[in-house]
Amino acid sequence: MESIKIMKRNLAIIVAALFVTLTGCINQGDPVKKRPNIIFILADDLGYMDIQAYAHHTLGTDKDSMYYETPNLDRFISEGVAFSQAYANQLCSPTRAALLTGKYASRIGFTTAAGHEPTWYNQEKEVPEDSYMHDVLYHTDHLEVEQAWMNGSSNTALPTGQKRDNGWDVLTIAEALEDYHSAFIGKWHLGGFEAKGYQPGDNGFEELIFKDAGGFDYLNWRDSWVKPSDKLKSAIEKNLLKGGSLGKDTGKPYLTDEMGAQAVNFIRERAENSDQPFFLYFCHFAVHTPYQGKEEDVEYFTSKETRGWNNHNLPQYGAMLKSLDNTVGDIFNTLEETGLDENTLLVFMSDNGGLDSDIRRRSTMGTNNYPFVGGKACLTEGGIRVPLIFRWKGNIEGGKWCSIPVDATDIFPSLLDVAGYDAEEIIEREDMDGRSIIPLLSDTENKENAFDKNIRYWHYPFNARMSDPFDGHYLTPKSAIREGDYKLIFDWHGRLHLFDIENDPYEEKNLVKTMPEKTNEMFAKLMQWLEGNVKNTYWPYQNPEYIPENDLHEEPFIDLYQAWKEGKDVAEIVISDLK
Repeated sequence: MESIKIMKRNLAIIVAALFVTLTGCINQGDPVKKRPNIIFILADDLGYMDIQAYAHHTLGTDKDSMYYETPNLDRFISEGVAFSQAYANQLCSPTRAALLTGKYASRIGFTTAAGHEPTWYNQEKEVPEDSYMHDVLYHTDHLEVEQAWMNGSSNTALPTGQKRDNGWDVLTIAEALEDYHSAFIGKWHLGGFEAKGYQPGDNGFEELIFKDAGGFDYLNWRDSWVKPSDKLKSAIEKNLLKGGSLGKDTGKPYLTDEMGAQAVNFIRERAENSDQPFFLYFCHFAVHTPYQGKEEDVEYFTSKETRGWNNHNLPQYGAMLKSLDNTVGDIFNTLEETGLDENTLLVFMSDNGGLDSDIRRRSTMGTNNYPFVGGKACLTEGGIRVPLIFRWKGNIEGGKWCSIPVDATDIFPSLLDVAGYDAEEIIEREDMDGRSIIPLLSDTENKENAFDKNIRYWHYPFNARMSDPFDGHYLTPKSAIREGDYKLIFDWHGRLHLFDIENDPYEEKNLVKTMPEKTNEMFAKLMQWLEGNVKNTYWPYQNPEYIPENDLHEEPFIDLYQAWKEGKDVAEIVISDLK
């Protein structure tokens, strides 16, 4: 199977071998430069409004009035380009899959972030014809309410071309950057629940410190870090699993600090090997639950006078964010001390919107994404609009904002582009959905139209234990499309929401009634895309035992997908129902 990967990467290797220097792709007048190092930092569950500079950009509020403190991320923005309409997915694993492959996550089966559940692989069951061996058998929140749809499935592991993958393999960023030294730190959550053969080292990375988990203890993490999950005892007994890697332990008692210290050590080591560029993919667990900050920081935020600004109330959350922000500052300092600062591209992003306390039904837990609607697990802006920042000293003019919509699939081709590879050739060969956004770093208004991607998709086929921001009930399966300024959210219960995001970013005015033709047009594009790109196993399916009279929703269930297949006017059905 190794030959499969070699064949897939042949052309990338040839291009890399021929390309020796990188001309100034941002400022055309710059002298010839060495190929840049790349550091990509991914936060977990960090909301758009959690970064002070983003909150100030949105509301104009003075930073001293805010509760959270992010001085290093604010510096990141002042020295780089920040995107105000960058999109992730609704949950972490789908975004991580999209980042690493350049493909919409649901195309490769990542529809949710499952938590160490039985899969065909770890239960050693025969895999159905339409499923992948790392699909969960069934993923569900235990909701004691009537459901018209049953949950779809989700993949849990990036295929690596092993024999049991039946020839399925996906190219990752690390594999494409063939002549880079690529390393991974932190949260993986793409390995089939610690399955052997599907971890960072099997996807082109040197494993520094990592764990294939959704969340982890920050204070007492060492004892269980390298052990496979006890939830899958049968798989452990069959030697199917691999625990995490601790790497060169720096002895830090707090997990975020430990990962930051190992990132600093890696950068220092690579500074001594200046002949080979490096790619560091640093995935924080912060600020994912459990909410555990360092004691002194929790005490500071407990008594801070601005506690409660924008409904930001949780001292542990502020403390966790402070620790994350400090690791960014440590990386800045290390790059300056080692002389790597001007030849290193830094990128920062969050994997989904913040875990909003309002939709979580726990008013004192999590953050608040106001004025954006919803949060993690939602396809509203609060759930999928995230911070994204690029900083490259001497190559990018700092302090700029870009309002052109981009998404997680665009990261892969962007890194290829900045590293000097033929991104367009690899995009075509690998059938990627992403496009390079590097031209936007110098042309933030896209006046030259060098970035021409205008459409993107999301798919979440689950009933979930979160409050729907539109009606307060539990979430029902959702899919969405954004094309140009407009976004359509399809609620599989039988509802549609159409918004002009450019003029209504807080999703306050549903345009279905006033724009039925646009509604029908976008719904058709969404369903055609789903039919052509997402396997049926990753779709919700109708509940054969559904009892309409027991449904708590005010609106009756309508199968809009079936209505569309029958050629009916979907917008008119929804409008009539609203009356």
